[in-house]
Amino acid sequence: MDDTGNAGSLAATAEGRGTEDPEQDAVWDALFDGTRGEPPLDAWAEAFAFHPDAPPSLLLRALEPRSLLFHRRFPPHVLETVLVHRDPRMRLGAFELQPLTPEQRSRMILAETDERTRRQLAMIAGEYRHELTEEAYERLASDPSARIRSEAVGLTGLPVRLALRLAEDPDPGVRAYARRTAWDHLGPAARRAVLDDPRPEIRRAALLLHHRDHPLTTAVLEAEGLDREAVRNCLLADDLVDHVLRHPDASWRAALADNVRVRAEDAFRLRDDPDPAVRGCLALRPDLTEEQRAAVEIDFTPEGRHFLPLWVFDLHDDPGAMRRLARSAHPLVRRAVARARRLPADVVERLARDEDRVVQLFLAESCDDAPAEMLLRVAAWWSGSLSFPGRPGNHPNFPREGLLRFADDPNPNLRRLALHDPAATPDVAERLLDDPDPDVRYRAAADPRLPAATAVRLLTHPDDRIRHAAHHHPGLPADVLVGLLLDPETAECATDHPGVPERVVRRMLDLAVR
Repeated sequence: MDDTGNAGSLAATAEGRGTEDPEQDAVWDALFDGTRGEPPLDAWAEAFAFHPDAPPSLLLRALEPRSLLFHRRFPPHVLETVLVHRDPRMRLGAFELQPLTPEQRSRMILAETDERTRRQLAMIAGEYRHELTEEAYERLASDPSARIRSEAVGLTGLPVRLALRLAEDPDPGVRAYARRTAWDHLGPAARRAVLDDPRPEIRRAALLLHHRDHPLTTAVLEAEGLDREAVRNCLLADDLVDHVLRHPDASWRAALADNVRVRAEDAFRLRDDPDPAVRGCLALRPDLTEEQRAAVEIDFTPEGRHFLPLWVFDLHDDPGAMRRLARSAHPLVRRAVARARRLPADVVERLARDEDRVVQLFLAESCDDAPAEMLLRVAAWWSGSLSFPGRPGNHPNFPREGLLRFADDPNPNLRRLALHDPAATPDVAERLLDDPDPDVRYRAAADPRLPAATAVRLLTHPDDRIRHAAHHHPGLPADVLVGLLLDPETAECATDHPGVPERVVRRMLDLAVR
């Protein structure tokens, strides 16, 4: 599709959003005739470039390295241009942020002649666990640069034959890294070579892999200078378990409590450990019964920052496990259960009444089955987060009717909800514009039921959030919209306003594409 077709498609989305009024022609003509200033074409181009049907030339013009535009999905004809762009930053931006196929990523790697850029492509592929084609894996594993071959070692989907070849790489750094990565595919001789490596850092890394399946003794731990990482991840011999249980450093005992390769009955010997961190690690082991978990005394601050036990997430699709864990004495286990998208009705009912209100919050944010009464209760104390934008207010089960009763509630979170009620009137929105709470004022400013004259007045409000909300009011008059479109600070926001007529959008677009 050429630029003309795309421009028509983009402008067509404006159909019906602004009514044609001959008396307004002169007002809109001022947008283009220079009487009120020169049009900010760059701002218009940037705004139009975010549209799915943006013409290729406009998108490429607006696109700059590391631009936010990289986060939108490019049309195929634009993407192909960017993938071979002369600027390596453009190529890297697309490689990192566009949803490319393995074939597209591989084509870029195979075509890349700049060593530094090729290494960056390999690093991005490794970091994001992108899979490549056989030819691209071969190219990186055979690269003249040892640094690039080292990046190839960690690629997701690297064929075993290439992993084994890299394990015999002429560069000692690549060879050592590859042998650790390809450990499961190495024969006994190759493994022994790594375990006997004269460099302690290489030998220790191999020992951690070897002792996943072979018991680690106290003697080897001390002789090789292994640390808590070994205690946390290796299969431990009985003598080492006994040694760590008596270790004066609580962090070593906590590492043992974390180690799922240690038998539960051995770890449970830490039940009465004097250090709360040790007991905290023990209490979150997946192999404890809930009776054992309840027997471990923990120091828990509900408002603190905590990491949820990931093993609970693996059980989200098991109704029996969810029923069992929803009754857990440990709040973090119950919080992790509440993160499930769907839960049995009896589990939802229990968690909706949980004494830990963060359990209720997580249920409101994550679970499609969260009940209306609990959602309203959470909304009374939680105003939302970036991780779950809009929740609990935008939850499908959130109640809408009857919220006007909160318009004069002492709680600002509840006053804000009053405007979610379909029965709310312009008078209510105007009254809440003067609310002492800034979030309530912002919600009122964003309400489309506000009179247009009020929205115009808010365009000069000292609070930038209020001004931004007013920019989107559907009733802004044409002369005001012209002013917003001519101001470089507001033009980008105003281009998609529903009051801008289709013919004006087309003319703006024609100028922006040139």
